[in-house]
Amino acid sequence: MTKSLAELRSEDDTLITTLSGDWSLEQETPRFESLVAAHSGASRLLTFEAAQLGSWDSSLLVFLEQAQAYCDAKKIEMDPSGLPEQVMRLLTLSRAVPEREAKADEPAKANFVDRLGSKGIDTWTNVRATITFAGEVAIAAAQLPGRGVRMRWREFWVVVQSNSSGALPIVTLIALLVGVIIAFLGVVVLERFGAGYYTSYLVGFGMLREMGALMTGIIMAGRTGAGFAAELGSMKITEEIDAFVTLGISPVEHLVLPRMLGILFMMPLLTLYADFVGILGGMAVSVSMVDLSAKQFIGGLLYVMTLSDALLGVFKGLVFGLVIGFSGCLKGLQTGSDAGAVGRAATSAVVLGITLIILANAVIDWLAALLNI
Repeated sequence: MTKSLAELRSEDDTLITTLSGDWSLEQETPRFESLVAAHSGASRLLTFEAAQLGSWDSSLLVFLEQAQAYCDAKKIEMDPSGLPEQVMRLLTLSRAVPEREAKADEPAKANFVDRLGSKGIDTWTNVRATITFAGEVAIAAAQLPGRGVRMRWREFWVVVQSNSSGALPIVTLIALLVGVIIAFLGVVVLERFGAGYYTSYLVGFGMLREMGALMTGIIMAGRTGAGFAAELGSMKITEEIDAFVTLGISPVEHLVLPRMLGILFMMPLLTLYADFVGILGGMAVSVSMVDLSAKQFIGGLLYVMTLSDALLGVFKGLVFGLVIGFSGCLKGLQTGSDAGAVGRAATSAVVLGITLIILANAVIDWLAALLNI
């Protein structure tokens, strides 16, 4: 590695800087201030000769920035045309966006009223976007029977498969544990009154009307809702969704509708499966801890439970499926463009999905109580 050299000479009203050798941060490099300090006389132009320049790194750019600063201070024109093309590009890029100078009279931090107004505007924008998205989905779903929508049925069956066999292990585990917990609670409480036999009632009501659909919905919101948001968010960042719009293909019909119909179709089936597994778990606990046979447990369960109890749970599963698909796809299409946007979209989809599931569950239970179901 040869030593970096810089020589300055004057011709008429022009300063000519000759660069040679290898410029590297690992060795000492010349400083433009030192060169120009030994020069006297007025100049109007600074040029460069780099025929003997070898390898270089950012140390050369530092030297050129020093030269540019000197020219700006002395009102001298700097002509970089004698530099290598790559150096000229980097030098141009470094000067393209000037540093923002701090101002003493910068506006103060926004007060409470300003922040409240900005928050209100953001909230209204989000509400309007949500209503618009819901309307687009409803219109696309209404046009589906008449084949007025170009929906990808292959995507629909992919969603069905991933939320059937792919979701069974986690649904089985959670439903079994929930059934066991309900049975333990019934045994501990009802045995104090000598009513351990009625544990089957508690397990049946708990799983069929409440916990089967609710726990399945929460699990699928964290699993499938986040997946929808991540998939659509990645497509939003890579501009695939913009490409669909450019080609005249509706993202709602092509991407959202298959996902929402897929989870809407599978949630009632997963709810029934969770009810069955939870009741089995509760029966296992009841048989092992209470003087109760499996036949007595099932007989007591069938004696008190009705078809409306099971259908209420299935209806909840249907509503929860709609909520999961809606929240996941909505947050996916609203993904930003920065590096962490996909993660935030997935998190928002899970939070929104679980919140709406619990709210919907409360509303359905309230209506069921009013209708005496």
